[in-house]
Amino acid sequence: MSNTATVQAIYEAFGRGDIPAILEMLDEDVRWDHWPHGNGAQRAGVPWMAERRGRADVAHFFETLGELDITGFEVGNLLEGGDQVAAVVELSGTVKATGGSITNDEMHLWTFGADGLVTEFRHYIDTAQAAQAIVAEPTTTSPA
Repeated sequence: MSNTATVQAIYEAFGRGDIPAILEMLDEDVRWDHWPHGNGAQRAGVPWMAERRGRADVAHFFETLGELDITGFEVGNLLEGGDQVAAVVELSGTVKATGGSITNDEMHLWTFGADGLVTEFRHYIDTAQAAQAIVAEPTTTSPA
């Protein structure tokens, strides 16, 4: 399977909610959102942007996505070069605890080992927007 086909399969599994299928396509020691000095969302404590290492830890990434009400997730172009695939993604949703909204044009960068497994993954997003969404004031309903 080509690296692009693997990324397509990962997004298809995500759409089905099949996290075990995704984890099988990752190297046992995969690095997830590793930034040498962190990024703004990591420094702000955005749970789904935390750095992760290894399949078991990446499973926690998918658990943290439960904190979002994802209302839109569209994968656009996939661009392959060398051992990497870049995916253009449009994501929208709301942080359940705060009501803070997120509308991002993202880029996902997937890096592969010689065995065809993902060795590294990074989100390129508007980190300030993600940080703001987790601290937004919770929405409340006024009594009628």
